[in-house]
Amino acid sequence: MRMCVQGVVQGVGFRPFVYSTATALGLSGSVRNDSAGAVIEVEGDAAALATFADRLRDQPPPLAVVERIETAELPLAGGTGFFIADTSRGGGRTLASPDVAMCAQCAAEQRDPRDRRHRHPFVNCTNCGPRFTIIATLPYDRAATAMAGFAMCADCAREYADPADRRFHAQPVCCPNCGPTLTYRRPGRTAYTGADALARARRLLRDGGVLAVKGIGGYHLACDAADGAAVAQLRRRKRRGDKPFAVMVADLDAAERIAVLDDPTRRVLAGPQRPIVLAPRRQGAPVAAAVAPANPDLGVLLAYSPLHTLLFGLPGDLPGPEVLVMTSGNLAGEPLCYRDEDALDRLAGLADGWLLHDRPILVPCDDSVVRVLDGYELPIRRSRGYAPLPVALPVAVSPTLAVGADLKNTMAVADGRYAWLSQHIGDMDDLSTLSAFGTAEQHLRELTGVAPRVIAADAHPRYRSTAWAHRHAGERPVRPVQHHHAHIAAVMAEHGLDGTHPVLGFAFDGTGYGPDGAVWGGEVLAADYKGYRRIAALRYVPLAGGDVSVRRPYRMALAHLWAAGLPWDERLAPVRACPDDERGVLRHQLDTGLHCAPTSSMGRLFDAVAALAGVRQTVDYEAQAAIELEGLARTVDGDAPYGFTVDDRPAPALIDAGPVVRAVVADVRHGVPAALIGWRFHRAVADLVIRLAEGTDSVVALSGGVFQNPLLLRMALAGLRARGIPVLTHHRVPPNDGGIALGQVMVAG
Repeated sequence: MRMCVQGVVQGVGFRPFVYSTATALGLSGSVRNDSAGAVIEVEGDAAALATFADRLRDQPPPLAVVERIETAELPLAGGTGFFIADTSRGGGRTLASPDVAMCAQCAAEQRDPRDRRHRHPFVNCTNCGPRFTIIATLPYDRAATAMAGFAMCADCAREYADPADRRFHAQPVCCPNCGPTLTYRRPGRTAYTGADALARARRLLRDGGVLAVKGIGGYHLACDAADGAAVAQLRRRKRRGDKPFAVMVADLDAAERIAVLDDPTRRVLAGPQRPIVLAPRRQGAPVAAAVAPANPDLGVLLAYSPLHTLLFGLPGDLPGPEVLVMTSGNLAGEPLCYRDEDALDRLAGLADGWLLHDRPILVPCDDSVVRVLDGYELPIRRSRGYAPLPVALPVAVSPTLAVGADLKNTMAVADGRYAWLSQHIGDMDDLSTLSAFGTAEQHLRELTGVAPRVIAADAHPRYRSTAWAHRHAGERPVRPVQHHHAHIAAVMAEHGLDGTHPVLGFAFDGTGYGPDGAVWGGEVLAADYKGYRRIAALRYVPLAGGDVSVRRPYRMALAHLWAAGLPWDERLAPVRACPDDERGVLRHQLDTGLHCAPTSSMGRLFDAVAALAGVRQTVDYEAQAAIELEGLARTVDGDAPYGFTVDDRPAPALIDAGPVVRAVVADVRHGVPAALIGWRFHRAVADLVIRLAEGTDSVVALSGGVFQNPLLLRMALAGLRARGIPVLTHHRVPPNDGGIALGQVMVAG
């Protein structure tokens, strides 16, 4: 019998699993990788063959994903044993595995003084270690990886060839005698290798320095998270503003000391993906306030590579800090450093020392970010640990490239019933990011074998991703997809909806191009994959000066005051924050419409309310005002929520935020705390969603960056479910623009 197994079956110990299963059942034959997956030719007793097939489907290795098994009868060959054959290069497609955190067995070896991999910074096996970031091409064999230049020593070669060993056919296998070399460097000083390199790196961190660390998918910048001066120094050097840093700890016990964790959050933190998990900061945590200013949450991740574990120190070491800031190795707005020469150059003004090694990173891949809400993952950034695993599509599509949006960019290629989303690429506002986009697009095509015949892009005529699509389209059509339609299509696709029945979609975000030329962002759509109808939207208010008003929430507050017919009272914080000359120009713009775009953005309304409540008048990063407002609002159990009015007479219905703005102003004048104002506003937005959904016979779908807000999302989900309204939100791709490419695939296809 020939069995062709498709799915994630390369680089995950699948061939050794097949070998051991077949030999245990007394079967003969062979298994080999090819570009379609794994090909098994096996013969033996009929009952044993049936058991073998069942184990393939039901008991694969932990990291394997068996999508499909195709079988065909073969004439008996009369073999006497089972073996692993050389890789072949037939037609078809396989799925590459993501990078996986060090497993418990490898961690035990690293800590065991009797093991030959004691303190080895690159310990791995078939169940763990780098995959996506070291693969040049498929099929997955050592010669096609970043380990090609490291010849196995006799001991590693023996393990690699031993079917009973955990490293049987583990392509990155190595040990201290034959693996990559660790080096510590400081400008103008002696370089150190091995254990000395780690000791020097830990000393630098203890002394308040900033260390550039070569990780699995790129460089990090690390410092002692308890050292306020070190954190502030890193923030200045990186030009980070107030944007929170992620922190890394050695294990779950250390994570418990800095964050409040429930069981689902612990499982995600310690899972093989090891994402950054957003969790409430524990009172008294040994973490400087400057790590996440004015934010009640910490982004926590556990050490996921053997090098990270050694950086914290093993028994007998002079340890490093208990909690490390672990942020991407780049200047704010630039792509991640992943090549050594690039890191030594670009990070020269940011780091005091470098801990690097000579195993190349072939594909940059930033850390993933998730929040665990009501027991489910809510992705914020889908990257390391998840990419390039595909998303199964509910309907087949023709070969398509979707270029995503300009913020939090990811792209996707799709063919048939699969879409492969790239790793996180970033904001498309820098030439180097555009270059990284092109490189990632080429690698994703090569890895998947998809030759796109259609390109899907955002309908915004000035998006850089859209311009890239037109420059590289050649004879292929570029199909524009409206931004909020793509948001709703993405959540439909990840939940397996085939589009035969429209959903009632709520697409709430900061910015999206509307076909009327306005800036949309507070949209209620009846949508399937073929099209959408605008059911309701926030009434337009003027957005004066574009991005200037995004960076200065006080301008949005003044615009909403103007739209609500309220005076610019000097007692209000945003009025005081706006300089007199700017206030005069802004008034003229709003009165005349000069350089104003109409916007229905819910994200900008959050900015306005945060400014009116006195929370924040300017921002250093996207959604900062809304994040800080939510952080305050979650601390109270409020009452007397605000209320929007909805005018059903026009089509679409107009949602008027004026009553909410007037109520906020009244509360501010009466000295109501910002936390309670924030709660009343969140409750008003959730009640708006519930009100508009009541009476529908459609499934409700929630998408857009505003639905990353945990308080709002919990309120909306609870209210909808209490009324028996079926509701979908994101669990596999982000609700923000990082999930847009999936929606573009479905609409264009």
